[in-house]
Amino acid sequence: MARAEHVDSAALARLIGGWRAADVPLPHALADALAELIAGNVLVDGAALPPQRALAAALGVSRGTVAEAYAELTARGRLTSRQGSGSRIRRGRSAGGDHLVEGRLASFGRTRRPVELDLSSGALPALSLVRDVVSAVDLRELDVYLADDGYYAAGLPRLRAIVAEQYTTQGLPTGPEQILVTSGSQQAVWLCASSLVAPGDEVLVEEPSYRGAIEAFRTAGARLTGVPVRRDGLDLDHLERVAHRAALLYCQPAAHNPTGISWPAASRERLSEIVGRHDVLTIEDRSCADLVLDDRGVRPPLPDPAKGGSVIRIGTASKLLWGGLRVGWIRAERPMIVRLTQAKAALDLAAPVIDQMVTAELLAQADRARQERTARLRAHLAEAAAVLAQRRPAWRWTPPHGGTALWIDTGTDAVALAERARRRGVLVTAGPAFSPSNAQRSRLRLPFWRPVDQFAHAVELLE
Repeated sequence: MARAEHVDSAALARLIGGWRAADVPLPHALADALAELIAGNVLVDGAALPPQRALAAALGVSRGTVAEAYAELTARGRLTSRQGSGSRIRRGRSAGGDHLVEGRLASFGRTRRPVELDLSSGALPALSLVRDVVSAVDLRELDVYLADDGYYAAGLPRLRAIVAEQYTTQGLPTGPEQILVTSGSQQAVWLCASSLVAPGDEVLVEEPSYRGAIEAFRTAGARLTGVPVRRDGLDLDHLERVAHRAALLYCQPAAHNPTGISWPAASRERLSEIVGRHDVLTIEDRSCADLVLDDRGVRPPLPDPAKGGSVIRIGTASKLLWGGLRVGWIRAERPMIVRLTQAKAALDLAAPVIDQMVTAELLAQADRARQERTARLRAHLAEAAAVLAQRRPAWRWTPPHGGTALWIDTGTDAVALAERARRRGVLVTAGPAFSPSNAQRSRLRLPFWRPVDQFAHAVELLE
């Protein structure tokens, strides 16, 4: 739903963050945390909070603690409680909108206590190549851009040409005019969601899926329908049954986030046939496609449908190279690029010139960067697998084809597990954050790229 009429207990537990304080009674600390979300319009006017028992279970506290917190908020005028309808937010509407903003973006930086180890994100540190290239950038090239106003709405011509050539090399002929440079892939997803989805549109996403995309489509007012992800990729039989009614499909066929699955060629071809036959606009997010762990290399892009439908591709330099380079891109047909460029210009005019210059130099050495990333990730994965086999043998997970994290079935309530770990100073993300329906409750996404001693320490605290 576009508006959060009922707030799920797992979602609220994620939003609250590290709410406990050593010198504040639990009910007061919880009330303060909820009040902060209300004041920030994260929890909106009229939204129903979870039942006391459900929120207590998600937070790992007694029902009495939640009852006292709700009572305190009622006394502050922040809640209304009625027999049979539970507790609802009471506040005036603000210009901030009335969507529940949760997940990846809301979770960054939201903790009130020191964090010993943050495993809530799979983002990687920079490759050594980044320092080498930044140090060697010929600033005389910058003179060409300094003579202009610096606003290249669709991106620097050289960078657009390099990205286009990469798609062409991977089997998808592409010209620079089909590339829009964005401020990271997250902006690319939000541009597509805000420009191409109308409130009430049905958008198909994977179950589970990338939480930043789920948030973007929800904020655009979409009705999200999950299509199950199996061990070999998207359940295409299920997709076949629901594709006819969808306005858009969002998927990640290569190094899927959070499972790490890459689809086989036959599945990519069948998906292209399905979306073409049903004329479904499709977004292929290839943000993690460069993070390869098996021997089959980078998977090629989805083939374009033979007729009907169209595919928009999203990519980024942040995963392969460094998150500090806020450079991503969209690959689409020229009319779509023109439309999305106009939408982007209304947001930030253009991506930073120097970041684009550095990224162009780095992408010219993409093969070297992939080799370095793959070698390091494989080594970390082997170490993490050994730790889990020794210390958490009951946990189940499928070896990923790519990415930076393991999608683990803990066999228990991973939301409660994550909350207990947070009290010990370790942040992890439980499965419901990656679900359009707040499912996946036994699942945990656990980044494996940390040094093995840190990974082992975190696993010890996850109990």
